[in-house]
Amino acid sequence: MRQRTLLLLLVALVVIGSIFIVATRPAILGLDLQGGTQLTLLAKPTDKVKEINQDVLKGVQAVIEQRVNGLGVSEAVVQLKGQDQLLVQLPGVKDPERAIRILGDTALLEFRKQVVPGGGETAAAFIKSDLTGADLTNANPQPVQGKNWEVSLEFTPVGGEKFARLTGELGGTGRQLGIFLDDKLVSAPSVGAEFAGRGITGGRAVITGTFTAQEASELSIKLKAGALPVPVEVIENRTVGATLGADSIQQSLYAGIGGTILVLIFMIVYYRLPGAVADIALIIYGLSTFAIFKLIPVTLTLPGIAGFILSIGMAVDANVLIFERTKEELRAGKQLFTAVEAGFQRAFSSILDSHVTSLISCAVLFWLGTGLVKGFALTLAIGLLVNLFTAITCSRTLLLTMLNFPGLRKPSLFGVTDVPTKARA
Repeated sequence: MRQRTLLLLLVALVVIGSIFIVATRPAILGLDLQGGTQLTLLAKPTDKVKEINQDVLKGVQAVIEQRVNGLGVSEAVVQLKGQDQLLVQLPGVKDPERAIRILGDTALLEFRKQVVPGGGETAAAFIKSDLTGADLTNANPQPVQGKNWEVSLEFTPVGGEKFARLTGELGGTGRQLGIFLDDKLVSAPSVGAEFAGRGITGGRAVITGTFTAQEASELSIKLKAGALPVPVEVIENRTVGATLGADSIQQSLYAGIGGTILVLIFMIVYYRLPGAVADIALIIYGLSTFAIFKLIPVTLTLPGIAGFILSIGMAVDANVLIFERTKEELRAGKQLFTAVEAGFQRAFSSILDSHVTSLISCAVLFWLGTGLVKGFALTLAIGLLVNLFTAITCSRTLLLTMLNFPGLRKPSLFGVTDVPTKARA
């Protein structure tokens, strides 16, 4: 009895905690539900990188992921696709052209020395130095007078030494420091005579120009992420509208709610009292599973919702096994308490086996699948694990608690009428 009381307390805590999480945490929706942009990028070989292999592609993926983080997109997906492509999903992004500018540029930053004073501002007028974007630790946009913006740079300790040495060479000579991005001159400041010899120390610099706030922000994102190891080309640009996502959510909700109501009705009609208990456990299951989705958090997509709805069916299936075993025990002449306990014990091995095999399938799908397939596998796996708790612990505890009431100790309430008399208590 004490153990049952503790289990009831545990169930109550799970329900209260789940309600709190569901009420306070927002659900994270995937690209197909909230709309956004999906890009397919093709990595292209260069003179230095003759072949696109998995190592090169992973290097591109790492840079793209950093740039996506700079965009501030939550739950973005950057996946390898085939031998030379990447799939980028950006939920909530309504401006694909800006995303293409940020993700697709190589963003190779170089600092060059002007050959002679007043030698012009073409690339030929500058020679390369050993200071590049690889020596950066940070880049941030900042406003200046008027509507213009600039980008402040912070170098690594080694980069700071290179910058000091470079500016020391140029200080007082009249030659400019050329700052090139993807072989294009973006800024060419002069270095004052006071920095001759010792250079500008402190490991900081500023890229000036007529940048807007958006241009400065995009440049800082690309510089912080570093240069792409090879150029990429956008070969597919697909925009998913928010209206389509809203319609999908609405239809999924209708399907899920309608199917759940039909299941609840069937369980009560066919299994009577145990069916009512199963319905309560099913509601607890749905509430706690959704709370876990928000807590992890799980990005909800249409396949993910499908996995959740499928797990509801499997949750009911576990109760069906238990109650059918209980009916068999009652028809064999066992008393209600004994029959219920035996029903749970006999069904447990079958429930465990089915759940383990389903979890193995989920693991394979998650390991080998891509974004949407992984979402389906993850939600289904979480649902299966929660179901082991609700079907075994919640249903058993609630049903045995109800049998403490004499008026409920009737085999007919379990959908069984043809039982020996001794099975009624």
